[in-house]
This record gives sequence, structure tokens and C-alpha cells, in this order.
Amino acid sequence: MTPGGGPVRLAGHVPAASAARDGYDLWVDPEAAGWGYSSLRVLTLAPGEARTLDSGDSEWIVLPLAGGCSVAVDDEVFELRGRPDVFSGVSDFAYVPRDASAVLTSRAGGRFALTGARCERRLAARYGPASGVPVELRGAGGASRQVNNFAAAGVFDCDRLIAVEVLTPGGNWSSFPPHKHDEASATESELEEIYYFELAGGPEAMGYQRVYPSGAGRTDVLAEVRGGDAVLIPDGWHGPSMAVPGYDMYYLNVMAGPGADRAWLICDDPAHAWVRGSWAAQSVDPRLPLYTAPVETASLEEPRP
Repeated sequence: MTPGGGPVRLAGHVPAASAARDGYDLWVDPEAAGWGYSSLRVLTLAPGEARTLDSGDSEWIVLPLAGGCSVAVDDEVFELRGRPDVFSGVSDFAYVPRDASAVLTSRAGGRFALTGARCERRLAARYGPASGVPVELRGAGGASRQVNNFAAAGVFDCDRLIAVEVLTPGGNWSSFPPHKHDEASATESELEEIYYFELAGGPEAMGYQRVYPSGAGRTDVLAEVRGGDAVLIPDGWHGPSMAVPGYDMYYLNVMAGPGADRAWLICDDPAHAWVRGSWAAQSVDPRLPLYTAPVETASLEEPRP
């Protein structure tokens, strides 16, 4: 909060703990970001701790970053197994609709991302199994990365929210070629975006994120990012995301916008679009995938509400 009691206005690079609020490690909402739709909160729960989420005018996905939890909403209880950390496996997740009250409880404690988007439709509360998350390898050579498309458009039904995870091995560049989605057209969506970062290797691990102005936007960021940092992208060309040698990079992308169709349509910076053509002659980094989605069987699967 500001000294006068109003919300802190966030822009560009948001260092870890600089946007903590109301018991959350990170709180980004449309009012703080100065835009219309996208939100992200990161919540740490101690063993046995519970927290209530009032969804208000937004839909939310509860995504375990480390540990597991239960999500009680609309007379349903979804048990999320979670994962030890973002570098060790795909996670299951829970969808919380707008105009709902959800209670998150973690028996062993953990850290959880709440990805949100203002929306109009109230969809049903649902469970998303880890086994249903498409794991995609994108790019090649030094631009190889892994994308966990848990709430991509066309994968999991939401009204406006789009969210994916990207893992980039140390020394590689991702979010490249630089691209944008700040104008509505037949080939481009208008989407606000949040990048949330975690890095393997401890508190000294670092990476870099670039955002530069497009014809429709003025955002200009070159940030050294560390675990828990976020970068807000209302507009502009974004990329590369640079994982320095020795430190694998994770980022969570949260997107939403005003378009009638929920779609991720991008435009590459013409100066660098040629890079995509070079991938055909290169192999994907052999370190990828870092992991794949689990294959659940009847003997392993727990009963779901």
C-alpha cells in the first residue's frame, strides 16, 4: 500500500516481495497494474494453514508451485497433489469461478500461484489433472524450451484466462523471436501478460527479461530477474527471456484481454522472425523435456469429487 493507503501502482519489473499484500507474497491485480483483466497472486501456506479466496469478478486457477493443497468451492473439494517444485514435474490444478468463495488448505504447507482474469461468464468449478497437461517442446538449439500448456486456449475451458508454464535450460533463450499481442486483428490478440519467475540454483540464481516498445505500445524493460520476481507486459515486443548458464529458468505466463474470442495470436518482430526458419536445421536441446506429464492409471488415481 502507498503511504496514503491506496494500492501501489506497479509497472515493468516487480522484484520479489515488493508487491506483497494481505498475506500474499505477490499481488498483481488490474487496479495495481493499470489495465483491465489479468491478475496473479502467490500464496505461501504453513502446514495446516487455510486461506479463503473470494473470487469476485474474476475466474481463477489455483496452481501448486511447491506442495499440495485442497480447494473447497461450490460444494466440491479438489485434492491437489501438487509437486515438490516447478522443476520436478507437471502439477494438477483447480478452477475457481467468479462470484465464489474458495478455501485453500495445505496439510504439509506449500506455495501456490493464483492466476486470474476478470470475466463475464460463470463456469463450473473443475479439477485439472496433471496427466491432462500437454507438454510441448518449442524452438531448437539455444532457443529450445519446454511449455506446459495447462490452461492454454483450446486445452482447458476458461472465459478469458490463458496461462502456461515455460521452462528454459540454463544458457538458453526463450520467448524468442520477440513477439507481441497488443493489437486486435485477424492475426493478433490483444492480451495483457504477467511473467512470474522462479530459478533453479538458489537465491543467487538469475536471468534476464527484455520488453521493448512496439508501434502500439511503450513498455521498455531490461531486467535482471530472480526467484519470485514478476514482469508486467501491457504492450510491446517481449523476448528474449534469458536463462544464464548453470541456472534453469521457470516462468508462469498469465494472459487475458478484451477480445470476444479466447485466443493466443501473436506477431513476431519482423526484424527477428527469420530465426524460426533456422530451427529446422537444428535439434531440440537434449536436456529437454525436463519432465513429462504423468500417466495416471486406475490403481494410482485417487477418487475425485
